[in-house]
Amino acid sequence: MGAVLLGGQAAATAPAAAPAADAGAAAASLPCDIYASGGTPCVAAHSTTRALYASYNGPLYQVKRSSDNATRDIGLLSAGGYADAAAQDAFCSGTTCLISVIYDQSGRGNHLTQAPPGGFSGPAPGGYDNLADATAAPITVGGHKAYGVYVSPGTGYRNNHTSGIATGDQPEGMYAIFDGTHYNGGCCFDYGNAETNSRDNGNGTMEAIYFGSSTTWGYGPGNGPWVMADLENGLFSGVNRGYNANDPSISHRFVTAIVKGGPNQWAIRAGNAQSGGLSTYYSGPRPNASGYNPMKKEGAIILGIGGDNSVGAAGTFYEGVMTSGYPTDATENAVQANITAAGYAVPSGGSASPTPGSRISLRATTSCCTGEYIRHDDANNVAIAATSASSPAAERADATWIVRAGLSNSACVSFESADSSGRYLRHYNYQLRLDANDGSSLFAQDATFCPQSGHNGQGYSFQSANYPNDYLRHYNYQVYIASNGGSHDWDNSAYWSDDTSWVVTPGLG
Repeated sequence: MGAVLLGGQAAATAPAAAPAADAGAAAASLPCDIYASGGTPCVAAHSTTRALYASYNGPLYQVKRSSDNATRDIGLLSAGGYADAAAQDAFCSGTTCLISVIYDQSGRGNHLTQAPPGGFSGPAPGGYDNLADATAAPITVGGHKAYGVYVSPGTGYRNNHTSGIATGDQPEGMYAIFDGTHYNGGCCFDYGNAETNSRDNGNGTMEAIYFGSSTTWGYGPGNGPWVMADLENGLFSGVNRGYNANDPSISHRFVTAIVKGGPNQWAIRAGNAQSGGLSTYYSGPRPNASGYNPMKKEGAIILGIGGDNSVGAAGTFYEGVMTSGYPTDATENAVQANITAAGYAVPSGGSASPTPGSRISLRATTSCCTGEYIRHDDANNVAIAATSASSPAAERADATWIVRAGLSNSACVSFESADSSGRYLRHYNYQLRLDANDGSSLFAQDATFCPQSGHNGQGYSFQSANYPNDYLRHYNYQVYIASNGGSHDWDNSAYWSDDTSWVVTPGLG
């Protein structure tokens, strides 16, 4: 596909060098200014949402357009400010875009590009990983529209040839802001330090932030997700392998996640990226397992994957840094204060709105299925299926809908197939299918849905116009109209709120 980088590489022009921190301008200081003032300067700084230095005015990331393979750097509205999302929207209008480069603001050239194959191969040509859909994670920050890096399984970024990143047992710190509702139990949604050959080189050859619900190596109370440290051959929630009681499940929409490590010392800290301070979930000696003291860090940087290119994870990244030296809690607390002041928020109604005339896709929000969209097949069956900007064009088109004023109630909506004109999503014997509009009153009612706020707080829930107790729901990957606790299998109360909540995204096809 044209959306895949040739040979898995991207041309990454180095941004201007980061400015020195100005201790006399603390009010304007951003995370990397704060780290520098604390004596632990950033050696990598990645964000698709805002500047991480007060005077930075270079590009944040690059997008690649599928229609003609053209690329564009997306910069800032002003120095030290927020992403120019309007520039991306204009460049990508009428087509799809992928995030091809995430630039390093530190001036060291530690840019992140399409991850190459390693111990595991990705799904893109040559075994490379997929690139992220540039529009799949819209948010606002400081009241301005911005986009995160939406990682579905198979997506990953990497730099195996870095400058200044800690190696061996050298001290370092790192933080990242993630979407606390987008995760899975796959391996491994990481940001941080990894092997330089994309292979598993043994215990202690990594030090990265992990976010997700995997219980294979480590976990904490509840069902997750947890912030843990990926130290290679172990996701650690504390000093012990397996369970550690002080690493709680996370419930914030935006999460600040921190891992830092030095000689026989490391810590996990986290907090709500929208308000409040940080909590320390672990701080103490290296794990009581062989191979982690001293550490053998290699200094590559990964995002969305494991150190050996394990590509089964899901998550969304907004910003993150890596430092030289072990930051103090006080420094990190000041960074957290800056993050909460930045104003991360979800756009009203989720990622987009079902406005008549708009071209949209409908993404599931249940943790199992956050890369799955409502999609029809050639036989007009309707289900949820994994779809992304890297999917074949026909699959993306099958997952794209044109919103129409409701056929039976203009205050509601109907969904016309974008690639099969005149055919609409409608329920028949409670199951969703794609049918041609026959002009009947019954069809109009069956094909009309009334948007409400998402039952789980995300996106929208869609109420059936003629069965008002029933809502669009996925169940065993099929799509139904379902009530909460009714007589059918698909009315099961378990996960009903999640299964009936849908994020509306710009159309994939």
